[in-house]
Amino acid sequence: MVVLRLSRGGAKARPFFNVVATDSRNRRDGRFIERLGFYNPIASGNEQGLRLSLERIEYWKSHGAQVSPTVQRLIKQFAKQAAAPAAAPAAA
Repeated sequence: MVVLRLSRGGAKARPFFNVVATDSRNRRDGRFIERLGFYNPIASGNEQGLRLSLERIEYWKSHGAQVSPTVQRLIKQFAKQAAAPAAAPAAA
């Protein structure tokens, strides 16, 4: 079964996560099918903290991929972020 989940990278005390589509039997940081975005929980300044390919995520979900609870929360957060800047210029 394909699952969309986080794969940890970065250094000790500096976590960085890739959002990946992988087989559920693979290890957390092991082989994956496709990288769908990233999440940097300690991004500061101009660094981008979250980027997702919603088009590819929808593709995998339509093909039966399960989404981990954390990735589901990040998708919701990213969609909210993407909608906020689009609404701001319309109000101005």
